[in-house]
Formats: sequence, C-alpha cells, structure tokens
Amino acid sequence: MAGRIEDYALIGDMQTAALVCRDGTVDWLCLPRFDSHAIFAGLLGTEEHGFWRLGPAYASDQQPPTAARRSYRGDSLVLESEWDTQRGTVRVTDFMPPRDGAPQLIRIVEGVSGRVPMRSALRMRFSYGRVVPWVHKHDGRTVAVAGPDSVWFDTSAETYGKSLTTYADFTVAPGDRIAFTISWQPSHKEPPPLPEPEQSLEATEDFWREWVDHCTYHGPYREAVIRSLITLKALTYAPTGGIVAAPTTSLPEDIGGVRNWDYRYTWLRDAAITLSSLLRTGYREEARAWREWLLRAVAGDPENLQIMYGIAGERELGEAELDWLPGYENSAPVRVGNGAAHQLQLDVYGEVTEALHLAHMTGLSRNDYASLLQLKLIRYLETHWQDPDEGIWEVRGPRRHFVHSKVMAWVAVDRTIKLIESGDADGPLERWKELRDDIHRDVCEKGYDKERNTFTQSYGSKELDASLLLIPQMGFLPPDDKRVIGTIEAIQRELSTSDGFILRYPTTSGDENVDGLPGDEGAFLACSFWMADDLAMIGRVDEARKLFEKLLSLRNDLGLLAEEWDPRLQRQVGNFPQAFSHVPLIDTALRLTASGAYGG
Repeated sequence: MAGRIEDYALIGDMQTAALVCRDGTVDWLCLPRFDSHAIFAGLLGTEEHGFWRLGPAYASDQQPPTAARRSYRGDSLVLESEWDTQRGTVRVTDFMPPRDGAPQLIRIVEGVSGRVPMRSALRMRFSYGRVVPWVHKHDGRTVAVAGPDSVWFDTSAETYGKSLTTYADFTVAPGDRIAFTISWQPSHKEPPPLPEPEQSLEATEDFWREWVDHCTYHGPYREAVIRSLITLKALTYAPTGGIVAAPTTSLPEDIGGVRNWDYRYTWLRDAAITLSSLLRTGYREEARAWREWLLRAVAGDPENLQIMYGIAGERELGEAELDWLPGYENSAPVRVGNGAAHQLQLDVYGEVTEALHLAHMTGLSRNDYASLLQLKLIRYLETHWQDPDEGIWEVRGPRRHFVHSKVMAWVAVDRTIKLIESGDADGPLERWKELRDDIHRDVCEKGYDKERNTFTQSYGSKELDASLLLIPQMGFLPPDDKRVIGTIEAIQRELSTSDGFILRYPTTSGDENVDGLPGDEGAFLACSFWMADDLAMIGRVDEARKLFEKLLSLRNDLGLLAEEWDPRLQRQVGNFPQAFSHVPLIDTALRLTASGAYGG
C-alpha cells in the first residue's frame, strides 16, 4: 500500500526521478525520462504494479518498519534513512547520479550498530505495472527485459527469485557497506557498464554542492529556499532545458475523486515562473537553457503557442486512461498524457513574455530570435486578446473571459513595449501603447465589481479567483489602489479555508460545477503564497510573515510540497513535488527578506 503523499522523498538525476517512502520502498520511477513508462507504479496501484523495498527484515504478517530518521545529506539530493531495530541501527543511502549514460538508481546499505537482518525485494513491472518482464542472468548480472527496455540489477549480495520478485537477504554489521544498483538500457544494446556506487556517491554530492554554491540568496529562509531550488533543478530535464511541473501523474487533488492529471510535461507557465525564481537567485545557465528550449519548442509556429509541450518540445501529448491501475487510494482514473495541451490560455503569452523580459533585465546574453518571438506573440494578441479562453486553471467547462488572462495579455504588451523602448527590438510602439491602454480599460470596466469593490474571476461573473492576487505583482495596478486592496480582502473572506489557506476558486456555484468537473479540491499552495506576497505589498507584513511561516510548516520533513493542502484531511494532495508550489515559496521568501518581515 502506498504511503501518504508527504511520506515520500524525491531523488533524481535531472532526467527522471524516483519517490522513496519512509519504509524504504521506491513506489514510483519512470525510465529513462520523466515521461517514460513507469517500472515501479505501486504509487498508483498495489505492489503487483512494481516496487523496490530495501530495509530491515520483518515478519510476513507485519507492516514494513518505517525509518526513525531521514534527511538529505547536506544541500544535496542524496537521501539518508536510518532504522533503529532491536538488533541495531542501519542506514540506507539512496541517490541517482547525474549522468550522460544509462540512468541509475543506487542504494547503499551501511551497518551503524549491532547486526541487523535486511531484505531487498525488487519487483519490476514495465509499462506502468502492466507487463511482467523476462528476468534472467547474464554474465552473473540480473537483467529484466520487456520490448525495447532492459533494467540491469547489480549487487554483491546473493539474490534469488520468488513469486516473480528478486530478493536478497543479508545481515549488516558496523562498517559493512553493500550496494544495490538498477540501470536502464535499451534492450537491443550491450549491457551498461558495471556501476561504481562509491565513486558515484562522491560525484553526486560534489555536483549538488557546487550547484548550490551559486545561490545568491543568504537570507533568513535560506534552508527552505535552497531545498526548493534543488527541487526545481531536479525537475529540469538536463538534455533540453525543459522543466516538468512535477515528476508524477494522477496523484489526486481530491482523494478518491477524478481530478487526477499527468504533470510530467513542460507547462510554459510553470516553466516561466520557475525560470524567474532561478534568475532571482543567481542561476543564469538554467535560464539560458530554458530560453533555448522555448525557442525550439515554438519554432515555426509561434502564433499557435501551446500551453505545454513534452520535455524535448513534443507537441502531441494525447491523454489516455490506464484502467488496470486502481489509482492512488482508489482515485481513478489514472491518466497519462494531457488533453489540456491544446487549450487556449491567453495568460501564457504574458508569462512567457515576462520571463523573457526578466532574462533580458538580468543581463542574459541577447538572442535576436527571442526578441522576434516576443514581437510575434504580441501580433497574435492584437487580434485575439478579446477571445474567451480556458484560463490559468485549465477549466474543462465552457470558455470565459477570464480576468487573469486579460491581465497577463496586458503584461505581454507592456513588457514588449519596454523591450522596444530599450532599443533592443523594433515594433509599432504607439499602436501597442494604445493596445496596452485598451486592455487595461477593458479589464477595469468589465472585470471589476464596483458594488463589492473586487475584481472577479471572469467578465460578468460574481465569483472570485485567487489568480487575481497577481494583479499588483504584475504591475497592472499599484498595491495601494483601492481595487487591489478590496480584491485581496474579498479573497481572504470568500476563498480562505478554516486554516487560513487560499482556494483557487469556488469549484461549485449553486448546482453548477464551475470548472466542468465533479468533486472538490484542497487549498492551492501557490495561491496562499501569492496572498502572503500581496499582504506584504499592501503593508500588512506581519500578517504576511505569519502566513508564510504557516505555509512552511506544511512541508514534509524533507522540505517538499505537493500541489495542494487538504484542510479536511490535514494532508498534502496533488502531484508531488510540485514546481508551482516551490517557486512562489522562493519568491515570497525573497520579498519578505527584502522587506525585513521575518522573525528573529
């Protein structure tokens, strides 16, 4: 049985990632890429769908013991878990070395005290748990093969097969170190090189230490910021620079419900805001790589900008349901692919343009095609900004004139005007200034409820939407504007949970499902960070700090956040870990640090 979402740790190599539970079970791993088929899909099903458990031995009628302690080794993505048993203490170190060759997951067992009986149980199931591979020996190594994939299992421990599972039973004493490695390789190729676990561990630690040293943030929230930055780096697909929204699919926003989506793709919105956080903390290489990914992804067809692409820029992300998987805690269906890829979301034009603007302002070397792309995007918006769209939250109901979408269209035009005024691009400056004014006027006239003194989710609607919190952050209106303050206070009243966190929008209005989906969802963590930002911007800095620190307390013991917080169940929900939660954490920490609004 899968653990709670917050029971998982992330390890990864910037090409894929694994989730490791407190009991030492790897319940999720896709090979060789984030968006590949999973070989361990127990997270979304049962043990029959694949897992790898490594920990102290236990009786068959008992639950596997959970680690007494776990942490990342320093500022790295190397996980250490320790178990205290009646016979002694044992440590397991899990990591995935950054690589150019075959992806590897390495697990090193180390005796700390006493003599501890251990067991490794490895059940590989390809194609999201559907395919049982052919497992056999090859030159003394264990290999599992199915179709185009092979996974090689290497260890000095003696192994045996039982019930379509590979086991190793052994005992460790102080000073003993026994390594286990799985390596993926195309099945038609020669076996991957024998792993070198100790050298790989040292190289992995060195990589993360050197990368973290580039961080320019040294404020009071450095621990939380560093862990979030490492997480964002881990969600970056190194070969192309694409950034996935999360390494998982179908972890539910509503436990037992249908709000289950595949996040293993590059949303332009998520990637753009991730880029902004990386730039603000000193990471220009990632920004340059993402900009190059963007230019390749949209090449030849910038007017038909998709809201998301594959991690190498793929456009077709067809959505399908895996009916053989029961889903996380019976939250079905399990989906792969994402049908929202071809939605119209006008706000994306603003987020992309804002990211390109920030890259330009922070001194990233000029790219003429990036400037040309920006101009083409505005020419598209000139004739389409008045269209209804699906909006930032990808509603599967009818299109609307979402206020946030119009605001971000304004942002796109505004930032392009600034690019032209800087002399780095040529365009119809006066015409676009008029366009900027037209969009601004339209939003203020049609998206604002004078009686309630608040902007609304869409034109003509009475509903609120937490994305309205971005109005002052994007510079659409100043923070001290009465309409901004009124909107912030209205969202606090109407979209706040009993815990003080913020919902994205009301999922129901009367008998109608606003977003076209049944069920409910938790508090969207990004929205709660946006609220903390806005409170700081309007001078309520102590309140902002308290909310921020309350949000920090929702992180699991390793500093990781999913997409949402369920106030009823008091647990994290949604895909995990989620870039769209860690990015605003960084941004709010920077804002509060700059304002001096922190304790101690």
